[in-house]
Amino acid sequence: MNSVCDVFDSAVPGIYEIKTSASGPAGSLPITEEMLLKNPSGDLFGLTQNAGMGWNPAELGRKQFLILSTQGGLRAPDGKPIALGYHTGHWEIGLLVQAAAEEFRKLKTIPFAGFCSDPCDGRTQGTTGMFDSLPYRNDAAILFRRLARSLPRRSGVLGIATCDKGLPAMMMAVAGLRDLPSVVVPGGVTLPPSNGEDAGAVQTLGTRFAQGTVTLSEAAELGCRACGSPGGGCQFLGTAATSQVVGEALGISLPHSALSPSGQPVWLDIAKRSARAVHRLAENNTFTRDILTNASIENAMVVHAAFGGSTNLLLHIPAIAHAAGLKRPTVEDWIAVNRRVPRLVSVLPNGPVHHPTVRVFLAGGVPEVMLHLRQLGLLNCDVLTVTGKTLGENLDWWEKSERRTRFRDLLQKNDGVHADEVIFSPAVAQAHGMSGTLVFPRGNLAPRPLRNPRVASQKRSCRESLFRLRR
Repeated sequence: MNSVCDVFDSAVPGIYEIKTSASGPAGSLPITEEMLLKNPSGDLFGLTQNAGMGWNPAELGRKQFLILSTQGGLRAPDGKPIALGYHTGHWEIGLLVQAAAEEFRKLKTIPFAGFCSDPCDGRTQGTTGMFDSLPYRNDAAILFRRLARSLPRRSGVLGIATCDKGLPAMMMAVAGLRDLPSVVVPGGVTLPPSNGEDAGAVQTLGTRFAQGTVTLSEAAELGCRACGSPGGGCQFLGTAATSQVVGEALGISLPHSALSPSGQPVWLDIAKRSARAVHRLAENNTFTRDILTNASIENAMVVHAAFGGSTNLLLHIPAIAHAAGLKRPTVEDWIAVNRRVPRLVSVLPNGPVHHPTVRVFLAGGVPEVMLHLRQLGLLNCDVLTVTGKTLGENLDWWEKSERRTRFRDLLQKNDGVHADEVIFSPAVAQAHGMSGTLVFPRGNLAPRPLRNPRVASQKRSCRESLFRLRR
């Protein structure tokens, strides 16, 4: 046990080797007489700070780009934890920040990075910490916007986030920065264990132990290995994964970026290309307000229904629309979308086969689902996206791309699963009896429709039920 002397002082002699001045950076700031006379004093002080942090003073006139993220924890260079984060979803995000920053440097710009770590709904389940979950989303969205405004010379914003409240907060922040070029990088997914249960199933271990369906040793082993890899959101289509899908459907993330496997080369590549994308948007004076529109909000709702996504996005999509100054979807809008859009994705937890989310990525992810929706005439394909192209142009590229073919082949090679068994055509989905994951009960018990998730793979003859109190 440490003595009180270890708290009062240290026996390390190096603590008394102190300097009281230093030479400072060599060189000079790239300033002009006009800047000194007319620019805000903060511009000059910002250059001083940039040089003080070690950036080459000769390069300080370059454009600035801000990387915002929900990074959490502290990783050693070999990936081992120095200090843990709250969850795997933000554990590896620093690698995405680094990849994007290095790409900005290659583009001869100056990257800045700011952080607001996010909590884990799974960790706070059953505790008072859950009371902070949704308020965090709103607080973080405000904080991210404040960080963006606090870098007055930024030319664009790259937002990186993964999970239940951090990613919706980031999308709300980006939506509110409507006069800036912005791109959102989804943080990807963790892999399922080769032999074990997913991160959703292990949350029921306490209940199953109480019922005698698992032993103590089984619960300990299953809980230990549920996260097959150290980074990314949970392996099921919960709020985190659905938020990634929605970000891509909104057009504020690159095509085929949602649900990529965290820590792998394809995941890092998305961050690099996203940095190029926001740089290109800035060069072309394309802003978030040009991409987030009422039509893109509706596209996100359509894709949400086709995936059978988390009902929590009924809270987040209207919040994103509000932040962007757009029309907020009403209950009637959600009912209309879920009546006409078929569910096409076979994934945890809705089924009918419980494929992990990484398989959805390999099967083609959001753009593959969108190809089916386009054929059904359910998408507005004229909306602009962060590629600088319209959604229709993106889908034309995807349909004929080598990327599509090779990832679908990888799914068959690695897991023995055909892509069409994960993302169904409308005809195959109907043959499987797939129905939507949302129903809005209404009647004299609920004059205003209620949100109600239902067992999605259950066959139903109607898309909505009517509930009445019989006397």
